[in-house]
Amino acid sequence: MVKVIGVRFRTAGKIYFFDPGRLSIKRGEHVIVETARGIEYGTVVGDPREVEEEKVIQPLKPVLRVATAKDGEQEEANKLKEKEAFKICLEKIRKHELDMKLIDAEYTFDNNKVLFYFTADGRIDFRELVKDLAAVFKTRIELRQIGVRDETKIVGGVGICGRALCCHSYLSEFVPVSIKMAKEQNLSLNPTKISGVCGRLMCCLKNEEETYEDLNRRLPNVGDYVTTEDGYKGEVQSVNVLRQLVKVIIEKDDEKEIQEYKVDQLRFKKKHKNMKVEVSDEQLKELEKLEKQEGKSKLDDN
Repeated sequence: MVKVIGVRFRTAGKIYFFDPGRLSIKRGEHVIVETARGIEYGTVVGDPREVEEEKVIQPLKPVLRVATAKDGEQEEANKLKEKEAFKICLEKIRKHELDMKLIDAEYTFDNNKVLFYFTADGRIDFRELVKDLAAVFKTRIELRQIGVRDETKIVGGVGICGRALCCHSYLSEFVPVSIKMAKEQNLSLNPTKISGVCGRLMCCLKNEEETYEDLNRRLPNVGDYVTTEDGYKGEVQSVNVLRQLVKVIIEKDDEKEIQEYKVDQLRFKKKHKNMKVEVSDEQLKELEKLEKQEGKSKLDDN
């Protein structure tokens, strides 16, 4: 086991482990640490704790110091400089007529490097742009191409649920999502309904996946034949996944009627539920396109 603290450098950003050493550090405090990018100002997201060595990327770097008031002032000054750097970079992109969209500018704490994040459809030759920027800022310049999911995470926004985007508010890492999750939850397979602001499948599809998988396993499929506790046999007309209720078409006195039963009042062969959802040809093409984009997104994120 090794003692660590978790440090975050952006809102809802990835958490990195550092060695607190003999420093007294509490959750919510700011610290100065050395990263691969240089000296950084981060926020502690948890009290010091012990974790298994396999979960730590070696070598584990130490916390240089707890941030002082002066460090806080420098961080605020850097934020102001980032806004100016963003404007300058936009002007340079227009000057060189590059087909790229600038997303964000970021200074390292020690001002040793300026990072510019951008999106583009393909590869961009930005060598001349880097030269121009280096001449203006007199420091190291790094241009980093990111995907649409990362763009949305940085910019933020409001989802169709009316709440702040998960990726911008609390989701530190993107989780794999698939069309299968939407089917499992019996959602409309209209791409506009299951896509997020970024145009990819909504991350929140993952939130209730395990619950729905478990509930669906307990239910029969629509069209299956079941035996009720009072001895009738019938065909399943519909199911209510969350309430675990099943509507069954049964015959009584040569007449068919629909009755609702709790799932534990029925006998049937339990199996994984295969959701049957009607999808138009146009929607099917859109869904196939979404799945291809998801595969590309996973490669981009890596």
